[in-house]
Amino acid sequence: MTLAEWCLLGAIMLALLTLAPVKPLAGREFDNSNPRDPEFYSRPLRRRVLGAHLNGMEIFPFFAVSVLLAEFKHAPQTWIDALSTAFLLTRIGFVVAYVGDRATLRTILWNMAMAFNLGLFFLSGFGVTGALAALGVGIVFSLAVGALLALSAGRRRQ
Repeated sequence: MTLAEWCLLGAIMLALLTLAPVKPLAGREFDNSNPRDPEFYSRPLRRRVLGAHLNGMEIFPFFAVSVLLAEFKHAPQTWIDALSTAFLLTRIGFVVAYVGDRATLRTILWNMAMAFNLGLFFLSGFGVTGALAALGVGIVFSLAVGALLALSAGRRRQ
């Protein structure tokens, strides 16, 4: 198995394990016969954990398709592995930022992960040049959005 394929496993496990500890740690507050009770997720930390989990489930199909498409198209495996690893590491940072209520950082990391994923997707059709172009645009977009969010947050505090 390739490193990218292990990253597929890592991405789905990250999404699933993000939510897993919240339930047993809640003790009697969690009702296993009603695991999707909105009331359980009304607390801010639990709501953020659920959000991070759902976001991981939402992004996983595109990541999986991008990895498999790049491998099926025989794109350079070193690039597939590198972009997949960067995606997974960025997603880990995203989950930490989401759970830690760091909204601007979370948004930047979400966009960065999407940039790595787009680079991976374009790698399969346009080679390294396409991957670099998609990655470059995605990273610039991520940083620009982060700067705008930081400015907006600063204005709200004044």
